[in-house]
Amino acid sequence: MNSNVIFRALIAYLAFGASLGIAGQYALASESRSQGQLVYVPAYSHILEGDRERTFNLSVTLSIRNLDSDTALDVLKVDYFNQDGQLVRQYVDSPVRLRPMSSTYFFIKESDIAGGIGASFLVRWKSDKPVNSPLIEAIMISARSQQGISFVSRGIVIKE
Repeated sequence: MNSNVIFRALIAYLAFGASLGIAGQYALASESRSQGQLVYVPAYSHILEGDRERTFNLSVTLSIRNLDSDTALDVLKVDYFNQDGQLVRQYVDSPVRLRPMSSTYFFIKESDIAGGIGASFLVRWKSDKPVNSPLIEAIMISARSQQGISFVSRGIVIKE
């Protein structure tokens, strides 16, 4: 089978899976109110491809969206870890205020492979009163020649 066909099938599969995940997240958003959480977000600064395990570098955008239409929240911490669990970078020096329905992002360049295949973010946020939990995702994307790949990784609450 042609590697280009396999690659396109993988992209379609990932896009379909991401769309299912988005529907599930929005369905739970109105039921899940909190005043703060610690969220783990898987990320990939590169993936392996082919029989020789060649690396395919990816840029990473960490997106944090306030889904509450009435109340602001504060992003207190965004830490980036490598595949060995070592802290690579801290992105937040002082709280980042997200007004209702607003968003922010943090970007890792495609050339920055310090995180490795098993990179991750820890995001801590809080609000003065219960709000819809924010949508926190890592979006990985890259293109090489006529091939491209993109996929989304959803944050998982590990502590209220």
